[in-house]
Formats: sequence, structure tokens, C-alpha cells
Amino acid sequence: MIGFAFAGLLLGLILGVYCPFRVPPEYARLLAVAVMAGMDAVLGGVRASLEGNYDTQVFISGFFINGILAAFLCYAGNLIGIDLYLVAVLIFGMRIFQNLGIIRRLYMGK
Repeated sequence: MIGFAFAGLLLGLILGVYCPFRVPPEYARLLAVAVMAGMDAVLGGVRASLEGNYDTQVFISGFFINGILAAFLCYAGNLIGIDLYLVAVLIFGMRIFQNLGIIRRLYMGK
């Protein structure tokens, strides 16, 4: 399973370096929040795997639903003139660091 993760990471890095893909500025915030939601889901999956309660359906549904919901909140905030992306960045940032701390403690065995 870890091999697939590293292969996907390597493929993504290669595609990112060699494919000239530009995100329009008006969608940059939406993409950033969706990426943070994806990172949160991946780290949550790693945490669940280390704790022994990983479920693929929960991971896949959380990955897509969190990303779509976060992007929709940012889009709705843009429509009404409120920067709701800051809320999503704050919450996902907190969850990412919390999951990283728990993963670190699980690897250290404490």
C-alpha cells in the first residue's frame, strides 16, 4: 500500500513539473482549499491505518465530500463577498497538524 502511495506521489510530481498547467486566479482559492481537504483526508487515512480502523469507503467518501464541500463554501463566499476560504484553511490546517502530531506519536510508540 505504501508503494502505491509513493508511486502516485512520484507520478504527480513528474506530471506537475513537465505539464504546463495554469490555474486561473479566480479559481486559485478554490483549488487551494480542495487540496487542503485532500491532504486532510489522506493524513486521516494514514492515521486510521496506523490505529487499525481504516475503512476504504470512509476514506474515499471523506476525500471527495470534504473537497467538494470546501470548494462550494469558498465559491458561495465569493458570491456573497465573504472570504469563507479562510475558515476552511483554518479548520483544515488545524486538522492536518493534529493528524500529523498523532501520526508522529503512533510511529514513536507513545
